[in-house]
Amino acid sequence: MRPLIKYGIPAAAGLAAGGILAQDQEPGIAALGGLGAALGTAAGLKGARLAGKYSPQIVEFLQNKAVTPVANVVGNIGARVPAESKYRNQAVGTLADALAKAETAKLGEGAQRTVGKVAAGLTVPVSAGLAALGGQAAGMIPGAMEVPGFAPQQPH
Repeated sequence: MRPLIKYGIPAAAGLAAGGILAQDQEPGIAALGGLGAALGTAAGLKGARLAGKYSPQIVEFLQNKAVTPVANVVGNIGARVPAESKYRNQAVGTLADALAKAETAKLGEGAQRTVGKVAAGLTVPVSAGLAALGGQAAGMIPGAMEVPGFAPQQPH
């Protein structure tokens, strides 16, 4: 990976998150939030590479672990709907048909690449945001102990 991407994007994310947090947080909390965002972005970039590489396995996993169980639940609900309830039967039938198509669909290579790109695209911002929240939460601990730089200072 190019150094500007490998180091520049996490640094920019850390500075941006730290700057945003600095507007309403103490400096120490903002710094830890920015550090968390930088580390989360770096981890997200690694995860994005893996998501692109393993997109066929991700698609298969989603079909097996998400679509099939939902289809089973819809089938169980459909079996319990009274026969005289035609609108409910129509709704359950339509949903069951859509899930059956999704369950048996074999995505082509292009669709699998698209799923990989979407997964890769979501990995970086989600991991950066969650890590920034974690850094901010970690900064609250010394703030609760009134450590200077993490807690508001009261004039004496």
